[in-house]
Amino acid sequence: MSNGEQRAEAIRLLKSAADKAKRSGRVPFPPGFVIAAEGEKQAPPLARLVQGGRGGEVRLKLYMCITMMATGKPYDLRTPPSPNGWARMLALDPKKGPRRVSSNLKWLADNNFIRLEPQWGRPSAITLLSAAGSGEEYSQPRDGGRYVGVPLGFWIHGWILSLSPTATAVLFALIEALGGHSEARYIPTARRQRYGLSADTWTKARKELEIRSLLVVKREPQGTFYDFTRLRNAYQLDLERLDAPPNWT
Repeated sequence: MSNGEQRAEAIRLLKSAADKAKRSGRVPFPPGFVIAAEGEKQAPPLARLVQGGRGGEVRLKLYMCITMMATGKPYDLRTPPSPNGWARMLALDPKKGPRRVSSNLKWLADNNFIRLEPQWGRPSAITLLSAAGSGEEYSQPRDGGRYVGVPLGFWIHGWILSLSPTATAVLFALIEALGGHSEARYIPTARRQRYGLSADTWTKARKELEIRSLLVVKREPQGTFYDFTRLRNAYQLDLERLDAPPNWT
C-alpha cells in the first residue's frame, strides 16, 4: 500500500470514528490540559505527552483520538480498535505500528490518562480519565465553563496525521491563549512559558503552522507614544482552515 493509500484509509477510519461517536462542532479539552496553573513548576499534560520524540507522537495521537471518540459517560470505548486498527487509523507502519500503539496505550495507562480493562478475546476496553493525568474520573470540559475547543476537522480531514506533535501542541496553546478572539493578539512571555514548551520548540512549531496557513504572525508595536516602543509577535489563528484537507507535502 502506498503512502497516499495508507493516508486515505486512515482518514476514512478517522471519519468513521467521528460518525460513530456522533461528534459535531468542536472537541473540548480543559484549559489545564494545555496550560499550567500560575506558579506550577510541572509542565502541563499536553507538553508531557509530546515529550519523547516518536513515542510522544503516537501517544499524543492516541490520546486525542480517544478523547474525540469517548463522548458520553462513562467516557469509555468498550469495543476499541485493535493495535492493528489503531495503526491503520494513524497511518503508522504496518509492521512496527501495532507494537508502538500497544506500548503507548500502556504508557497512557501507567501515567493515569486512561484505564485499560482486559477483555477476553478482544482488545482491552479503554476508559478516559482526567486530562490532568491524576487518575481521577473524567469530567466533561464544557461543564467547567471555559474550555479549549478544537474543530472536528482536525481529525476528519487528517490534520492530526499531517502536523508534527509540537505543531499540534502549539496549535492547542494558541487556541487556549487567544480564547476565540479573531484579531491578532500578543501572548506575554510569562504566559507562553506556562505551556511547557521551549522557545526553540515554539518557534519551529509556529513556523510550521504559518506554512500550513493556520497561523498569521504579525509584528505590532507595544507601548504608548511616550514609552519605548518595541515590536512583538501578535498571533492570529485561522481555524476555518481545519475545515478543509491539509496540503500534503
